[in-house]
Formats: sequence, structure tokens, C-alpha cells
Amino acid sequence: MQQEIVFSKYYGQGNTEGLDYYKKNDQGYTALPRSLEMGAEKVLAEVKESGLRGRGGAGFPCGTKWGFIPKNSEKPKYLVINADESEPGTFKDRAIMAYQPHLMIEGAIIAAMTINAHMIYVYIRGEYVKEAGILDRAIEEAYKAGYLGNNVAGTGYKLDMVVHRGAGAYICGEETALLNSLEGKRGEPRIKPPFFPAAIGLFGCPTVVNNVETLACVPMIVNRGAAWFKQFGPEKNYGMKLFCISGHVNRPGLYERPLGYPMMKLINEDCGGIWKGRKLKAAFPGGSSAPVLTAEQCEVNLDFDSLAKAGSMLGSAGIMVIDDATCMLKVAIRTAHFYQVESCGQCTPCREGTMWLKDLHVRLERGDGKVGDLDLIEDICNNMDGTTICAFGEATAWPLRSMVKKFRTEYEQHVTEKRCPFGTAAH
Repeated sequence: MQQEIVFSKYYGQGNTEGLDYYKKNDQGYTALPRSLEMGAEKVLAEVKESGLRGRGGAGFPCGTKWGFIPKNSEKPKYLVINADESEPGTFKDRAIMAYQPHLMIEGAIIAAMTINAHMIYVYIRGEYVKEAGILDRAIEEAYKAGYLGNNVAGTGYKLDMVVHRGAGAYICGEETALLNSLEGKRGEPRIKPPFFPAAIGLFGCPTVVNNVETLACVPMIVNRGAAWFKQFGPEKNYGMKLFCISGHVNRPGLYERPLGYPMMKLINEDCGGIWKGRKLKAAFPGGSSAPVLTAEQCEVNLDFDSLAKAGSMLGSAGIMVIDDATCMLKVAIRTAHFYQVESCGQCTPCREGTMWLKDLHVRLERGDGKVGDLDLIEDICNNMDGTTICAFGEATAWPLRSMVKKFRTEYEQHVTEKRCPFGTAAH
């Protein structure tokens, strides 16, 4: 499988975030003048041809999203960068902003000029204090160098960029909740339709919301072409990808591999296998909101379509690995508690269902549960799935329903033995 380290070659090194380093080592800001020579239509066509899919979770084609922006609208257009990386087990965008902020900034400038936007907002997770500071300094460098401001690259095009720090709400990773938060409103998802902010987005204007990693791919596509990008990964799943590996492996961390890379190869070879000589039990391939995979199901390739066929999703590529000494009910309690706390409370199925799910799992774990509780968990999940304004209901239902289905025998043990069969200190 062809691969080339394009993101992470400088990760872990010092002083890589500055403009001089970017221009010296990564052909920094050479894609911008090339994009100006190409023109917006050709840039859009090249991004579409590359097959670049959004790296934030949904995997929606980037060029198609840009193409939704109405060309004849008299309203101002906005580009919003979703840097609210709050999905458990995910830290790829953090690395890009820490080590290669100008790669994202250059991609954002190209994207903004392609859709004719004159304002870029970076909505960054509130906990990323260090990264927000790095971004502020990088943006200041871009202004001084003439890549932002009243005369971008000598073209007379006006473009501004602002970093907006969130307040630590997971729900603001959902693009319409993010837009509400940017507007100074409560961070709650908006009712659909409209289904895309391209029609009515930030301040009621046409808006594109892109993930950090997605925009970091753009300068490479402009400089090296769609054909180069498409040599990595299987059909409709192109490009190099950052995978976040956490949990029970010997070498957790951030790994750059092509889409379509075998999951077990990543776990066993790159990450050194399961820690403490134990065996693989399960894994979440796309953060905690992805349906869990059993050890047998982990014989799958890491791309959008392969994981969808396996009954899960790539999501944010936050792979959380679980060993065979771990109680899945404890994992479910952690998951349910997280979503209970992070629910915005706007929709009844989420507001009530997350609390019920956590309480049921806690009851089972302490040995007071009934066999009927297992069916009740599935029933609550089914009632949350597809019944909420945003995908938060699914994000809660999918992992919890998958755990009770795939590890039902383990759940039943808690009922019959009236205790956790794994004890209190498995690790």
C-alpha cells in the first residue's frame, strides 16, 4: 500500500509552528499563488476530483460542500474551521495546530477565496489553550507576510481570520451548534431544514464549515494535484490520514497512514500489540460515538466505506482499544455518563434517555439489575436513534446499543452473579 508521510514528519520537533519553518521545509505558501493562477473554478474542480472527504467525522466530500455555496448571493460568505476536537480519543487536529498551523491557515485562505468569503473563524476547543496561542501567533505572521488582510498576496482581496475559543461543550462540535455559539447564542443545534449552512449559516449567511485536517489537505492537493492525492487509499477513500490510537496498546499515539490501512496491522505492528500480554477484546474505530467492534470485527480496513460495511464508522479516527481484562459494562457506564453530561438538553430523547441509560448501566454493574434491563437499554437506544435535532442521539445510542448486543453474555453475568465478574481492579 502506497504511503507518504505528509502531516506528521515534523511532529515532536521543536519550533516547527513558525512561518519561516513552514516556508523552508514544506513549500509553505506556494499553493496560494498557484491557486490564484488556477482561479476559483479550477481549484474547486481539483478538490472535487481529489475525492477529499471531510476528516471531522461525517466524511462528506469537501469539494461538493464548497460547491453548495450560492455564487449569486448578495450576502457575505463565511468559512468556519471546526477545531472543537471534543470527541473522546481524538487528538489529530491538536497536533496539526501545534506543529503545522500554517498548513491549515494556507488551506483556509485557499478555501475562503474559492467560495468568495472574506472572513474566516476558527472555533477552537476551549481546553486547547496552548494551541489557541500558537494559532494566534501564526495568524499574526500571516497578516504581516501579506497572506491575510486588505491585500492578500497582492491581489487586492480582503480576508480576515479570527480565533474564537469555545467553552468546553462537546455539542459545539456539531456544526450548527458551533454556529450558534459563534453568534453568542446558547450552543444548541439548529432545527433542519436547512440541512447545510451553505444556504443559511453564520449570521444567516452562506457558510462552509470544514475540519482542521480537511483544510490541511488542500495546499497539498493544489500543489501536487488530485492524481497524487488519489494514489493513497482505496476508491472513494483517498489520501493520507491521521489516526489517534489510545487505550490498551503498548505504543499509543498519533499515526499517519493511508485510508484503507488494516486496523489489525495498525494495532499489532505499529502500536506494538495489546499491553501486558493480554488479548484484544473490542475497539471503537471512530471515537466513543462509533459502534464498538468485537476483536473478530477488527479485521477491517480503516476507511469510511469499509467501516460502514462492518457496522461502525471511521468518524474522527479516534481508535480506542480495549483488552480482554476490561468490563464492557464499565466502558458503557463511562460512555453513558459522558453523553449525559454533554447533552444540551434541547431534545427530550437525549435529555431523558442519556440519564436513563446511565442509571440502568450503573444498576447492572452493582449487581441490582434484571435481565429485562438489557432489552430496556436497547429499547431506549432505539427511541433515541434518529429522533433528535442533531446526531447526538445516534452518538449515544450507537455505542451503547452495540455493546449490549455484542457483549450480552457479559451483561447477563452481572445479573446472574449479582456482581461484576471482572472485580474492582482488573488493571
